[in-house]
Amino acid sequence: MAGIFVFSEKVGLAAELVTFARETGKSCTAIAIGKEAAEKNSAFGAEQVICLNSASEMAENYAKPIAALLKEKGAEIFAVGATPSGRDLAARVAGYLDTAMVSDVSAATIEGDKLVTERMMYGGALTRKEVLNGIGVITIPSGAHEPAQGEPCEIITVDVEADDRVTVESIAPIVREGADLSVAERVVCVGMGFSKKEDLKIAYELAEALGAEVAGTRPVTEDYHWFSSGDYIGLSGTRIKPRIYIGLGLSGQIQHSVGVRDSQVIVAINKDSKAPIFSACDYGIVGDMFEIVPLITAALK
Repeated sequence: MAGIFVFSEKVGLAAELVTFARETGKSCTAIAIGKEAAEKNSAFGAEQVICLNSASEMAENYAKPIAALLKEKGAEIFAVGATPSGRDLAARVAGYLDTAMVSDVSAATIEGDKLVTERMMYGGALTRKEVLNGIGVITIPSGAHEPAQGEPCEIITVDVEADDRVTVESIAPIVREGADLSVAERVVCVGMGFSKKEDLKIAYELAEALGAEVAGTRPVTEDYHWFSSGDYIGLSGTRIKPRIYIGLGLSGQIQHSVGVRDSQVIVAINKDSKAPIFSACDYGIVGDMFEIVPLITAALK
């Protein structure tokens, strides 16, 4: 077997996939589209980078040549970053290879000639284990592994013919405000305990004292529109792993708790002692956050 092949059009996520490959103990080959992406991928410590040379810039259009490459090289696993384009590409490659695919894998091990994967189900309430025979195609979400670094490796350029039936006519990027929560070291998150936007002042003052970013749960983001659309913490939003996370006035339902479970320290403040967040936190304070948070802020200052 030729080990693990990884791909993501997002450079940072590609570096995380190399870490995943290293953890399995198998050799790693990164696949990149175009010379610029190949040069960036070469700095992550993979054994080699295969640069696909073609006119198309769409990752989805390379499913057929990637499938042929994996078959030729005898790949053991094809790990793809779980982005919209990555999921599309992975599904197409699995189809061309007539092999199994597992989405949003949280852990994977190789046992003999089998690939054993784990992924969360039912909002993170359960972990499902699946066993794949032969080459396995998996997608891995961002934040599951630390980005890899290493010595520059060899780049092999391969001329391929991409499927050009799908083209990009125009691009309208989503305008996002604020910091990237997925890499923030300190996060203060607000929930439905806040009834007015003006009340968020105590959260921002606490965040300033901590040097933290302020975020929201899905309801205050999607229903109240207090934060950028889609930029909320939770299973279907952003998953974070800061050094410290402080939840203010939020219940901590499973959909949200999954998004913060990798935080090093979780602190919850809520007047409802039965709120689910108290079963997931390291430190919990039961009480009125409008009295408690200003006191914490003053102490930090």
